[in-house]
Amino acid sequence: MANHALVSIVRTPFVALMCAAALVGAGCSDDEDGDKIKIGFIVKQPEETWFRAEWKYAQQAADENGFELMKVGAIDAVEVQKQIDALAVNGAKGFVICTPDQSLGPKIVKLAKKYDMKFMSVDDQLMGKDGKFMTEVPHLGISAKKIGRQVGQALYAEMQKRKWPVADTAVCALTYKDLDTAVERTEGAIEALIKAGFPEAQIHRAQQKEQSTDSAYKATSNLLTNQSQVKHWLLCGMNDLAVRGGVRALSTLGPANVIGIGINGTDVQGELVKDNAFFGSMLLQPKKHGYDTTMMVYKWISQGEKPAMDTRTGAILIHRGNYEEKLKEQGFWQ
Repeated sequence: MANHALVSIVRTPFVALMCAAALVGAGCSDDEDGDKIKIGFIVKQPEETWFRAEWKYAQQAADENGFELMKVGAIDAVEVQKQIDALAVNGAKGFVICTPDQSLGPKIVKLAKKYDMKFMSVDDQLMGKDGKFMTEVPHLGISAKKIGRQVGQALYAEMQKRKWPVADTAVCALTYKDLDTAVERTEGAIEALIKAGFPEAQIHRAQQKEQSTDSAYKATSNLLTNQSQVKHWLLCGMNDLAVRGGVRALSTLGPANVIGIGINGTDVQGELVKDNAFFGSMLLQPKKHGYDTTMMVYKWISQGEKPAMDTRTGAILIHRGNYEEKLKEQGFWQ
C-alpha cells in the first residue's frame, strides 16, 4: 500500500519494540537449522495491517520452501542501517525492503554490496541521488497511477448512477506531495475524472501535512470553509485512512451526498458496516507483495535467478456488495 504507500505512517514506540523483539528471535543460534537460507523482510510500519499481511504471506513462502524469514521494522534511516547490519550479522543472505524513505536508495545499495546480500524493494521504489527511481534495483509495487484511475472511474460511475447534477458536484482530492506513490494515486484519479468529462475547475486538491486520518480530516475541513455551496462531493485520497478522514469531515452533509473511495482495502471491514459515505476501496494484493517478493529473493540466492526489474500489481474495487467475499479471498476477513 502503502503508501501503500501505499499506507499512512503512524510512528509509535510499538515499532521499536517489534523491531527489537524480531531481531532478538532472529539472533538465536541456527545450529539446528544447518545451512538453511535466511532472508530478511524489512517494513516501515510493522503495526499496519498491510505490512502484517505481507509478512504473513512471506512467512508462508518460507514455510513452504524451507528457508528462514527474519521479520523486522525500520521507521527511519538510522533503523534501516541498524536492521541491515543486524540481518548480516545473523547470517541473512538477502532481504526485501519497504523503505521509510525512498531517498535512502544509494545507502541501502551500498549496505547490500558491503554484506554481499541480494535484495529487492517492495511497495515504495528506491530513488537515487538524482531523485529518479533506481531501475537497477529489482522492484515489485503497485501501478499507482492505474489504481488511481480506477478510483476516478468508479467515483464517476457511482455519481452517474445516483444521477447527481455535475454542476452541484465537486471533487475533494486529498493529496500528500512528499510521497510519489501518493501523488500518482491522486493524480491518476483526477486524470480519470477529467477524461470522463468532469470539469477540472470543480476538482479541488486538499493538501495533507501528514500521512494520517486526522491530517486528512483537517485538510478536508479547511477546503469546506470555502466551498459551502457544493451539494455533492466525490472524495479520493492516497489510501483508506485519508478517505476515512475526509468522510468524517464531510459527515454533516450525510452519506447520501458524499462518495468516498479509498485505496488498500485492508482496514475497511468496520467502515463498510457503518452508515456513512465510505463507499468502497481499491483492494490491493498483499500476497503478491509478501509471498512473491520473498520467493524472488530466495530463488535469486538459491538458484541465481534474478528477479524481473519491475513488477506491478493491480487492485479490485470492494464495496458493501462484495467486500466479505473479496476480503476472505485475501485473508483479511476478521
